[in-house]
Amino acid sequence: MTATVHTPAYDGPVDVLLQLVNSHQVDIFDIPLAEVVDAFVAEVASWTEVDLQVLSEFLVVAAVLIELKSRRLLPGSGEVEPDEELVGWEERDLLLARLLECQAYAAAADAFTILIEQAARSVPRTAGLDPDLVIHAPDLLEGVTPDQMAAAFMRATAERPAPVVDLYHVTVDTVTVADAVAELALRLPRSGPSTFRQLTGHLTSRIEIIVRFLALLELCKQGRVSLDQGHTFGDLAVEWVARTPHTVPVGFGPTDEYEG
Repeated sequence: MTATVHTPAYDGPVDVLLQLVNSHQVDIFDIPLAEVVDAFVAEVASWTEVDLQVLSEFLVVAAVLIELKSRRLLPGSGEVEPDEELVGWEERDLLLARLLECQAYAAAADAFTILIEQAARSVPRTAGLDPDLVIHAPDLLEGVTPDQMAAAFMRATAERPAPVVDLYHVTVDTVTVADAVAELALRLPRSGPSTFRQLTGHLTSRIEIIVRFLALLELCKQGRVSLDQGHTFGDLAVEWVARTPHTVPVGFGPTDEYEG
């Protein structure tokens, strides 16, 4: 519910009136604020229950409109900036936030009141147990034989087996790039031109194929093999290049390795 105003220049919600005044669609001088306030006071007097949200909203908007009109009427050095005119919006939002917070606390208070009223209907029990009533704890060893006790003791004191962690799923093999370089350096001069698919066709694990590829890259960097791919995603052609006497091998040493 929103407070409404009825004036010759505007008829509708009071918050929309403030927006129209701010956008200069309605002249503040055409709004008789005294009549608007009197009409709202008369309307509030006819309420059977006060709506704090509508009342607070009207008070904030009316205060902003009065401030705008008073600034226009009083002599000043120049026009007032729109941001300064709407400074009351911040106070309005704060007031509405506090109003919602008060409503939440009021609802919580009502809920506690209902719980208290329901608890007031309960009657505490005043009579207790018979003083002569004796409660005996059950015998936990009833029916247990000495042999069962001895067997339980042996089970409790028996040495526990050491836990064994199954590592069958963990790959512990170390694939060495240096070994793959040495293997290819012996194989390629004898096999002649080949493809990467032929060189890795006998391998079963992905890590071995990756290491062979790294080894080929290292041999290509050393100038010992030439790599060529005729088209995109085609087979990688590998051909051994005879080394000259002045070629100095570079790259991976004998200890370089790739662990998978």
